Amino acid sequence: MIDQPVFLYVEDDLSSREIIRVLITRVLGFPNLALFENSHDFMRRLDALEQSPNVFFLDIQMRPVDGYEVLEMLRADSQFRDAQVIAMTANVMSHDVEKLKKVGFSGLIGKPIMKDTFPQLVEHILAGEALWYVP
Repeated sequence: MIDQPVFLYVEDDLSSREIIRVLITRVLGFPNLALFENSHDFMRRLDALEQSPNVFFLDIQMRPVDGYEVLEMLRADSQFRDAQVIAMTANVMSHDVEKLKKVGFSGLIGKPIMKDTFPQLVEHILAGEALWYVP
């Protein structure tokens, strides 16, 4: 269970970042959210954050490094090996979900993000529950 969540959302789409910002900070009331607009120089930027995230939301189809490669970096770092890393993607066919599970994601929230269900999904994540949500 995560008592004081620190979130990081890595997403190249501005409107998606803004939706998550509003949902996490305003609707859910969690103040600790960092947003990256891409995965360029990811680990250096991550290390430069004031607070280390313990919940990551990763867009899978981003550049220059995709969500799978970012997950590899996180899992290779002892500080983030056990962090909750949630894939955020519109590619939610059964074989996509199985691949995400196999490579070590903690869960999936399929896009588009549904503002009515996202707060409950975050509560499940913070409770340490596996979450594989396909809208």
